[in-house]
Amino acid sequence: MTKKLFLVFDTETANSIEDPFVYDIGWAVVDGDGNVYEQASYVNADVFLDKELMTSAYYAKKLPRYWEQIKSGERKLTSMWKINQAFHKCIKDWDIKILCAHNARFDYRSTNTTKRYYTSSKYRFFLPYGVEVWDTLKMARQAFKEDEEYATFCNENGYLTKRGCKRYTAEILYRFISGDNEFEEEHTGLADVMIEKEILRECLRRGVESGKMW
Repeated sequence: MTKKLFLVFDTETANSIEDPFVYDIGWAVVDGDGNVYEQASYVNADVFLDKELMTSAYYAKKLPRYWEQIKSGERKLTSMWKINQAFHKCIKDWDIKILCAHNARFDYRSTNTTKRYYTSSKYRFFLPYGVEVWDTLKMARQAFKEDEEYATFCNENGYLTKRGCKRYTAEILYRFISGDNEFEEEHTGLADVMIEKEILRECLRRGVESGKMW
C-alpha cells in the first residue's frame, strides 16, 4: 500500500506582516510517520539581495549565517520564479495532494504577495491549483484541546495568551512533543519544517483526519 505523502513548507519574511516578502523558504516531502523523502532550502535573491528591504527581516541577525550556508551549498540562492518552479516540480514528482504549514494563512499570504510583487501581478498564486492546504496550527488546536497534560504543561510554563488560553506555537508544541522544554525554534525555513512535520505526525497520530485551511 502506497503511503500518503504531504509537503510541509515554511517561510521567513521581510517587510510588514500585512505585506510579507519571502526571503527564505524550505520544504520537505514526508509521510504520516514523519519520514522525509525529499527536502529543499532556498533563499530568494529578489528579496535577500535588497539590503534596504532586508533591514526589516525578522531574525535579521541570522543573515551572516545564511551567507555561509549559501557559499557551502547548503542553501540555494535564486529567484522567486525559479523557486516556484522547483516547488511545483517537487509536488508533481511526488504526486502531492496536501500541503501543510503551521499558521498556513501566513505562508499562503507571504508566497502570493512575493510572487505578485515580483511579477507585477502577472502571476498571482504561488501554490498550485487543486491541492489542499492544511494548517497544522488548526490541527493542533483539535489534537491538544482536551489534553490535560498539555494544559498543565502550558500553565506551569506560562505558555498562555493574555486571556489565559493555551498557546499553540510550533516551538511550544515541539517542546511538549519532544520533552525538551529548552528547545528553541531556529526560525529558518527548512529547520522549522523539521519540527512542523513532527507536529503533523502527532496530530495524525491523535486522530485528526484533516486540517484544511478553507
